[in-house]
Amino acid sequence: MLTDARIRTAKPELKGYKLADAHQLYLYVSPQGSKLWRMKFKFDGKEKTLSFGPYPLVTLVAAREKRDNARRLLAEGLDPSVEKKLKIKANVEASRNTFEKVAREWHAINAPQWAKVHAADVIRSLERDIFPAIGSLPITAITPPKLLEVLRAIEQRSAIETAKRIRQRISAIYAYAIASGIAEADPSEKVGAALKPMPKRGRQPAITDIAELRKMLAVVDDDFARPITRLALRLIALTAVRPGELRGAAWAEFEDLDGEAPLWRIPAARMKGDRDRKDEIGGDHLVPLAPQSVAVLRAAWKLSGQGKLVFPGNRQAHRPMSENALGYLLNRAGYHGRHVPHGFRAAFSTIMNEWAKKHGRPDDRAVIDLMLAHIPTNKVEGAYNRAAYMERRRELAELWAGMLSEGLVQPDALLPLPSKANPFKRPSISPPSARPKLRLVQ
Repeated sequence: MLTDARIRTAKPELKGYKLADAHQLYLYVSPQGSKLWRMKFKFDGKEKTLSFGPYPLVTLVAAREKRDNARRLLAEGLDPSVEKKLKIKANVEASRNTFEKVAREWHAINAPQWAKVHAADVIRSLERDIFPAIGSLPITAITPPKLLEVLRAIEQRSAIETAKRIRQRISAIYAYAIASGIAEADPSEKVGAALKPMPKRGRQPAITDIAELRKMLAVVDDDFARPITRLALRLIALTAVRPGELRGAAWAEFEDLDGEAPLWRIPAARMKGDRDRKDEIGGDHLVPLAPQSVAVLRAAWKLSGQGKLVFPGNRQAHRPMSENALGYLLNRAGYHGRHVPHGFRAAFSTIMNEWAKKHGRPDDRAVIDLMLAHIPTNKVEGAYNRAAYMERRRELAELWAGMLSEGLVQPDALLPLPSKANPFKRPSISPPSARPKLRLVQ
């Protein structure tokens, strides 16, 4: 049997020669001095040669281990040279099946079953938080510790729920990969138990006193945040829509902004609810706009009117602002734990219902619920009433905006100061003629 000393001292000769080890393993020494591990074997009556690589890259111990593996395959009736080629091919194929490639395949298959907004949110979350970290890795090479490291980074920005949601999406991707024969196990399966627990859910913190709300908005107006972010907070306060509905607002959704009955028509597909709610015919949520809301949009037009979105992100104008932007703004203003963007809905409901009770308008409760797009128990009735009580809804919207805006600066005051070379002009923001005209269903 060979030894390392014998191999190291082997010198090249005019002709190549072999140094034999045991069980058909030998070292071939070429005339040029290279030393190559090989093994002779017979399979199906034919003599073959199997290569194991050069010495010292493949040590004596490693060469014997490769020989023993080949002998085991022969004992099972398998050709080790064929198995080696299949393994190389499988490794190359595995390197091509990166996590991002498989994830995009999974998304393409499932997206038609989802609402467009949800499908966009799923791929956006992967592009933002997962692909930069592990997207280029073979999906079979990703380990639980690596996944935990990526999800911990999401947790560190206080997005615990987002981390858990993304882990579920990763698990669904692996389920697809396993079913497709691309992967054999789901490394995210055990990671969930290692993530931080969700904080106890309570009511969203909200200020429900109108004077305190005005004070909070005044404080936010003095913040050095992006003007578009401050305008977004002003509009969500005035309209009491959900944060997601505000972030995705597109200019094409607004009607008659220069007329007497300005309206925000939020497509059903962007509303909260199940697939049936999002596919509901005539299910758009109609938000009558008070003059104060139109003033906010007029100011925002000067910043984002050339694009599709009213409140675009800081880095990419074709994407909505961050889901955390409004919350961070309130936190910086000193309202952490006291008020969140979603809290304007509770504030509107509480204050306006109290006003209705005080002024003998009990029927306004149903109108207020409709303004908040609360899903009714009777879905047929809910679909029929989407555009009902529009005149009263507009009155309540203007009443709320008047109460809330008292003492606040005009939205234009939140814009950056114009330069003399490029002064802001008051533009017309009438919707294009191609947009449907406002139709009020009583």
